[in-house]
Amino acid sequence: MTTAHTPIRILVADDHALIRLGVGAVVNLQSDMMLVGEATDGSEAVEAFRRLKPDVALIDLQMPNMDGLEAIAAIVSEFPSARLIVLTTYAGDAQALRAMRAGAAGYLLKSTLRKELLDVIRTVHSGEFHIPPEIANDIGRNAMRDALSEREIEVLRCIARGLPNKGAARELGVSEETVKAHVKSIFGKLNVADRTEAVTIAARRGILDLSPGSDAF
Repeated sequence: MTTAHTPIRILVADDHALIRLGVGAVVNLQSDMMLVGEATDGSEAVEAFRRLKPDVALIDLQMPNMDGLEAIAAIVSEFPSARLIVLTTYAGDAQALRAMRAGAAGYLLKSTLRKELLDVIRTVHSGEFHIPPEIANDIGRNAMRDALSEREIEVLRCIARGLPNKGAARELGVSEETVKAHVKSIFGKLNVADRTEAVTIAARRGILDLSPGSDAF
């Protein structure tokens, strides 16, 4: 059991210095916690975890060199009992589900850091899991729908780039009729009526990453 003499040792991995400084400032004020290391990308996070073996690691999903999902999977493959918390600005249920499947035990929105950070660290360290209620609700609601296939996600990326069916067919090496069938399936699975709504919903849920430099652009 953690006491003031055996604080929770924490690693934070985020490419934004202000986030790392903010987490450190809050954590180091607690008698039962201490920040033991920082990382600025996914590769550094894996190396730092290996070297420091923290009790809990906070890992951003959007980082250079190796993203957070890859870092989480790499850490868990080497340290199966690792207690990892995702830090993210995205509330998408699909992204949260991918993170938890990769091995994360907690999902923490950066917009709630000030209010929830300490409670989530203690919850995850104690062996429990944490997903924000609104995201858990979305996961439950969307679980009854069929997930998009890898090919459908490829088509959706083409749609996000503004490619017509013919352009998507040329890029993916399939017929235009095949693309049309995928588009119809995408609309049904996402419960949308047009391409713009499909991209909007997919981005909101974390199915598509529309940030600069992502695969969608």
